[in-house]
Amino acid sequence: MKHHLYIVSRLAILSCLIGLGGLAGAQTISQDEQSASVRESQRRAINAERSKLEADFLTQEALCYKKFAVNSCLGKLNTSRRKVMAELRRREVQLNDEERSAKGSAQLRRIEEKSSAEKQQEATERRAKAAEDYQTRLAQEKTKQQQRSTAQSHEEEMRKERAEKIQAHQNKEQARLQRRTQDAEEAEKFSDRQKQAGERRVQHEAEQLKRGTPSVKSLPLPE
Repeated sequence: MKHHLYIVSRLAILSCLIGLGGLAGAQTISQDEQSASVRESQRRAINAERSKLEADFLTQEALCYKKFAVNSCLGKLNTSRRKVMAELRRREVQLNDEERSAKGSAQLRRIEEKSSAEKQQEATERRAKAAEDYQTRLAQEKTKQQQRSTAQSHEEEMRKERAEKIQAHQNKEQARLQRRTQDAEEAEKFSDRQKQAGERRVQHEAEQLKRGTPSVKSLPLPE
C-alpha cells in the first residue's frame, strides 16, 4: 500500500513539474509576442516619421529653388536630410538586429525543448542551418544597403544636375540684365551727345547773329 502511495506521489510531482514547464514556456512565448508587437509599433512609428520628414524636405527643397543662393540652400538641406535619415536608419537597423536576435533565441529554445538524446545530431544540424540562414539574411541585407546607397548617390547626382541647370539659367538671366543695362546707358550717352551737339549748334548760330554773319540756311527738303 505504501509503495502504491509512493508511486502516486511521484507521478503527481512529475505532473506538476511538467505543468510548470509548460507554463514557463507559455510565459516565454507571451513575452516574445509582446516584444515583437512593441518592435512592430516602433517600426511603424519610424516609417511614419520618415514619410513626414520626406514630405517636409520636399517642401523645403521647393522653397530653395525660389531663393537666389540655390546651391547653398540645397547643400544645407541635404546635410540635414542625411543626418536625420541616418538616425532613422540606425534605429531601424537596431530593431532588425533585436528581431533577428529574438527569432534566433526563440528558434534555439524550440530546438532545445524538442531535442532529445536520440535527436541531438538533428538538433545540431538545425542550429547550423539557422546560423547559415542568418548569415544569408545578413548578406542579403548588406546587398540591399548597397543598392540603397547606389540609389541615394544617383539621387544626389540628379539633384546636383538640377541645381547646376538652375544656376546656369540664373547666370544667363544676369548676363542678359547686364546687357540691357549697358544698352540703356549707351542710349542715354548718345542722347546726351545729341543734346549737347544741338545746344552747341544753337549757341553757334546765336554767335553768328551777334556778329552779323548770316547763318547758312539749310537746304530745302526735296519735294
